Amino acid sequence: MGLPLVDGIFPALIIAGALTTAAGDPSITGILQTGLLIFGGSATVAVILAEMDGTRREQLTSILLLGALLIPVAVAEAAVAETIETLLNFEVFHRFAGLVILAIAAKTASSKVGEYLPSPSVIIGLGLVASFNPSGFELIVSPDPIRLISAAAAAGTGVAFAGSVALLAPRLRGSVDIDLFRFGSSVALGMLALDVLGLMPTKAPVALGVLGVTALFAFDPAGASEDASDFDDLTVTDGPEPDSAMGTGAVADGGDDIGAADAVDEESIAADADDGDDVFDESSQDADDASEPGYGYPGEEGSRAPWL
Repeated sequence: MGLPLVDGIFPALIIAGALTTAAGDPSITGILQTGLLIFGGSATVAVILAEMDGTRREQLTSILLLGALLIPVAVAEAAVAETIETLLNFEVFHRFAGLVILAIAAKTASSKVGEYLPSPSVIIGLGLVASFNPSGFELIVSPDPIRLISAAAAAGTGVAFAGSVALLAPRLRGSVDIDLFRFGSSVALGMLALDVLGLMPTKAPVALGVLGVTALFAFDPAGASEDASDFDDLTVTDGPEPDSAMGTGAVADGGDDIGAADAVDEESIAADADDGDDVFDESSQDADDASEPGYGYPGEEGSRAPWL
């Protein structure tokens, strides 16, 4: 969440006018897009759901402590950005601000592609060199309060988004497809870049719409219950199959059918036992008859056990 303040993308967005309207008023859509996509986004969601330890109270406390540092630094960078803006050719730097958002979108969509792209700080540094115009330098000691309020609101939106994810983490964990949300966030960042570059043919908040649709598709409320049902199915399948009589269970009318089945089984068992006794008796008589060749007790010549 603090990376946009370090790599320079947040000051670049301020200079590009992403947080204010053409008339100088705060842009609600620009503030929300910057807070949710730049300070928040898929990386913040992934860290909170997958890597952040502790209870919800502890996680929320950590996020609020971060916000206590994040918001003042964002306001300070907004104040300095007005002075830096006097040193730049706005038209040239405006293009680099859009390019850095496109680079972040590509890195968010695929880490493999991100290996071949320069870092945001390098792109912003090139933009500062290409648009440097010292002739218009002016030290601004009383910055525009609208810009300061907009910067604080954007950082506060990111902190509020992270806090909401931390509060809902037990419900969201296992129900949010992180990969799908990351890909949708990269598309939303691409829409924001087109808006900053002035290539978007509409003034509608397309980036916010894409982010909303992404959050809707990435959330599966039955995800956790499906995992539990899969586990239950696994345990039942791996275990021994229940007996047919046990699987039938007692019936409400007294269970006569089960009693009849048990009676049939007992009769068959008794019949098998009688057959077994007959076989055993015949073999015993043969074994006792020493006059027949090939049979007798161990030790006798030519004798062998009857079961062989």
